[in-house]
Amino acid sequence: MRKPPEHTISKDAIKAWKITAILYEAIAWVLTIVGFILFITIDFPLWIVLIVAVLTAISTYFSIFMLPKLRWRRWRYEVFEQEIYIQHGILVVSRTLIPMIRVQHVETQQGPILKKFGLASVSISTAATTHEIPALSNEIASDLRDKISALAKVDEDDV
Repeated sequence: MRKPPEHTISKDAIKAWKITAILYEAIAWVLTIVGFILFITIDFPLWIVLIVAVLTAISTYFSIFMLPKLRWRRWRYEVFEQEIYIQHGILVVSRTLIPMIRVQHVETQQGPILKKFGLASVSISTAATTHEIPALSNEIASDLRDKISALAKVDEDDV
């Protein structure tokens, strides 16, 4: 079996993923509070509201405090002359090889949360799928995008 890729994503990915999780969990808590309001106003079953509250609390703990660190530990990538090797996943580890000759275009993306931490993601598009390497520093993401683009063009000219 092939050894895992060497490069990791930025450690600031953990902070960005925690903020994203907080935003999603805030929505879950609003829905839980609505459940409590329904219980008070229209005699909604309390047991349903309590189950939702417990599940929301468990979800909040895992998605904010556990998953970002686990995701960061598992994300790896490597760019070779002929292929891009990406590894990620927590319970199920996915290892993907993207041949350079299949790369159609490469782009960087940066939302407001990634921008706050000076991070960007690199998206690699082939005819069938799009692969993403998340949360790289702006400089590394830009260099990686340019490197993959150059390698993909070289391979295309050789064919």
